[in-house]
Amino acid sequence: METLMEILEELRPDVDFADEKSLVTGGVLDSFDIISLVGQLNDEFDITIKPANLVPENFDSAEAMLALIEKLQDEE
Repeated sequence: METLMEILEELRPDVDFADEKSLVTGGVLDSFDIISLVGQLNDEFDITIKPANLVPENFDSAEAMLALIEKLQDEE
């Protein structure tokens, strides 16, 4: 979780990722943020986030992103 939080804070230092639970549905992260984030997560965690994974539920909170990362790591 620490690495994920560092990536998120670097992307958007103005957001409290520890408490925010509607990053996408609340309009905190836009599509450009998500595209940048996907590239960084793929590289950092050695995963491949596919288009089917690009749903708001997977990016609405740091916890949701961590769950996606762990799921994809288990699949590879």
